[in-house]
Amino acid sequence: MPYRLTAFMLWLFLSSLAAADDRHDWLDLAWWSDGQLPVPSNYRVTSTTETLTTDEADIPIFIARPETEGEFPGVLFVHGRRGVDPLVQGHVRRLAARGFVVYAPDLYIGRFIEVMPIEHDYVLETDLNDVLEHVLASGTHAGDRVCVYSHTRGGYKTLKLAVTLDRQSDALACYVSYYPHMQDPNAPEPMQVYRYAVEADRMTLPALIFVGENEQYQRKRGIDMAVASMQGRGLPVELVTYPGVGRGFDFREPPVRTFADDLATRDALMRATAFMNRQLGAGD
Repeated sequence: MPYRLTAFMLWLFLSSLAAADDRHDWLDLAWWSDGQLPVPSNYRVTSTTETLTTDEADIPIFIARPETEGEFPGVLFVHGRRGVDPLVQGHVRRLAARGFVVYAPDLYIGRFIEVMPIEHDYVLETDLNDVLEHVLASGTHAGDRVCVYSHTRGGYKTLKLAVTLDRQSDALACYVSYYPHMQDPNAPEPMQVYRYAVEADRMTLPALIFVGENEQYQRKRGIDMAVASMQGRGLPVELVTYPGVGRGFDFREPPVRTFADDLATRDALMRATAFMNRQLGAGD
């Protein structure tokens, strides 16, 4: 009887894995059932910096792309409060190594804004739109649209770019963001905790959002509420929550970096690569 019960429980557990696949989107059945590990594309990366001069700002754009010849889709990387410092440049290069031309403007330098600002300057969305126009007109990527890819406060700037400036209608193909700030940074505290930016419900772009389960409570609550609302309205958004990690898992470095941070970062890059390639009509 104990053996029969154990065998039955094992069968029940394995059956539940297959049945619960929709609840555990990290479970890769091709790997678990057939032993197939995904093999990502890897490219050596070259990087340059150019400056976009507008009537009001000189905006440096860090650009990373595969060294090899060929056409690659474009990605507009939008920074958070750190700006585009060496740690963030590392993320840009890791993304470019997946087979993208990545444009990462430093909007703070263009406006002489110190890093880690508390208040948000709404003119940055206008500058970001100028960068997008420049990228579409003179960029070296393939196609006539790009995906926006961001983290933290950059998630809010890209949301405004897509919705308020309506670039989702003519220039953007998708929205990818790591633990985005889904609320106006200048909104009062109750709005930060109990509400999310109304623009989220007007975004029609396919969206992929990553967050750690140990993210700051007030930030994760806003993300969860925004995604639930968007999904409830039938908008094409997916949320991936990583266990055991918190804020900054995509760029934290040793000695504070953990194995869980590394696993989450690699998985997110793989998912983002496949997602953006689908939306941009490129190969995985």
